[in-house]
Amino acid sequence: MRALTHASISSPTRPDNQRLEFLGDRVLGLVMATALLELDKTASEGQLAPRFNALVRKETCADVARQVDLGAVLKLGRSEMMTGGRRKQALLGDAMEAVIAAVYRDAGFEAAQDMILRLWGDRIGSVEKDARDPKTALQEFVQARRQSPPTYVLVERSGPDHEPVFTIAATLQDGREATAQAGSKRQAEQAAAAALLEKLENEQ
Repeated sequence: MRALTHASISSPTRPDNQRLEFLGDRVLGLVMATALLELDKTASEGQLAPRFNALVRKETCADVARQVDLGAVLKLGRSEMMTGGRRKQALLGDAMEAVIAAVYRDAGFEAAQDMILRLWGDRIGSVEKDARDPKTALQEFVQARRQSPPTYVLVERSGPDHEPVFTIAATLQDGREATAQAGSKRQAEQAAAAALLEKLENEQ
């Protein structure tokens, strides 16, 4: 229950999941570092680092949380529920890490490792593509087609000061665009760039 309790509804008798999130992040990191080393026994640290970052970043944790519909069982305060907390990327990512920690503490490392590898699944083997920096990849894509670089516009900032949500639109000169949300402008820009790049690649 604690792993699913957000700070917006916590109390002295109902602690939130922030401490578990801290632990889960470290457990996830160890599992992914080990998996990457076993997957590619010749990769250098410079090759492994971006793959690792792609697998443990908040966006990926949130994607996994959506995959198992974790948002449906989160314990949220009224304000978070009213502002769409069950769909917020930062909140979902934090909750996923907290669940990992809960499994680790209750059942041990092997159980947590098995769960992570099962949930992350094909993401681990295909991480080479995901490890690209989305903004750089998008700029290279459009410049190769002699188009102007994309622009990034803040569409909306919502949520409380301690946990803001930024909505960013990545737009091309011809009007094609994609939007994304994240807990920081940088993350939202990267997510919007990734969404727009995927859209453009699918049009090819």
